[in-house]
Amino acid sequence: MTLPLIPPMLATSGTLPSRALDDRWAYETKQDGQRAVIYLPGDGTVLLRARSGQDITRAYPELAPLATALGSTPAVLDGEVLALDEHGRASFQLLQSRMGLAHAPAKAAQRAAAVPVHLVLFDVMHLRGHSLVRLPYARRREELEALGLDGPSWSTPAAIVGHGAEALRATQEHGLEGLVCKRLDSVYEPGVRSRAWIKIRNMRSEDVLIGGWLPGKGRLTGLPGAVLVGQRAAGRLRYVGGVGTGWSEAERTELAALLSGAASQVCPFDPVPSVPGAHWVVPRLVGEVRYSTRTREGMLRQPSWLRLRPDLAPEEAAADLPDDMV
Repeated sequence: MTLPLIPPMLATSGTLPSRALDDRWAYETKQDGQRAVIYLPGDGTVLLRARSGQDITRAYPELAPLATALGSTPAVLDGEVLALDEHGRASFQLLQSRMGLAHAPAKAAQRAAAVPVHLVLFDVMHLRGHSLVRLPYARRREELEALGLDGPSWSTPAAIVGHGAEALRATQEHGLEGLVCKRLDSVYEPGVRSRAWIKIRNMRSEDVLIGGWLPGKGRLTGLPGAVLVGQRAAGRLRYVGGVGTGWSEAERTELAALLSGAASQVCPFDPVPSVPGAHWVVPRLVGEVRYSTRTREGMLRQPSWLRLRPDLAPEEAAADLPDDMV
């Protein structure tokens, strides 16, 4: 059957619900992977789409058997594709070697042997020809768990109702990325960043857009010494600081090539920051940075680079600048 295209619902950064409201929320581990919507039309095929809507099915050939996991039952599912390190923790760095190979199936199959992925499923939006998006989260979880989707490369981890503080502490103790809190009565809001889902990261990190760079000096001559980053707020790209640490030399070399291809004569930040010697670029590269805190003006304190985010479109690095800093 023809299944409806459903963009994934997104979570808003926040904090744990209060103790008084704890039993109205479910808690799931925040996974460090690539979000995917999975389409199972019930005809022996499977289609995976990224948050951008891109077809990424052929990048992950080990997930092909999922096509027959529900037999002839059509479904649209929400999940996350993970690559696990030697400790069984999701590693985005490992996953990056698997991403972007949807148009290179031979290479994707080769990488699958070296870095296998695992799909975790956490929601169902359409089942047996009926939309479930208006059902509350608790009902959708019941429907999902009843499907029994646990296979060689996919699983349906349990969600915990209540006990949010304990769940968050467990993610911290096990070195996991964080927690997602989901209100039990919340409907599924396709494509919406909703306050009914709250994401809590165990480290302070946010997505940013690269709008410029500064040349390196000494041993870094010829390479970027720092990138100038911003976040969108109130329709403009606000400068939030320069990031000069966190890279290996190989990563700086890769970044130099990407920045060269995005060179621009126009500063993308509004207002234009006072940064002598800056080279501006078209703000299309998304990265993730770690930082200690923010200044009152919204600038990042002690920022360091974590990674490029090729899985995110530029407009997705926009939602984390606090309202009082706009």
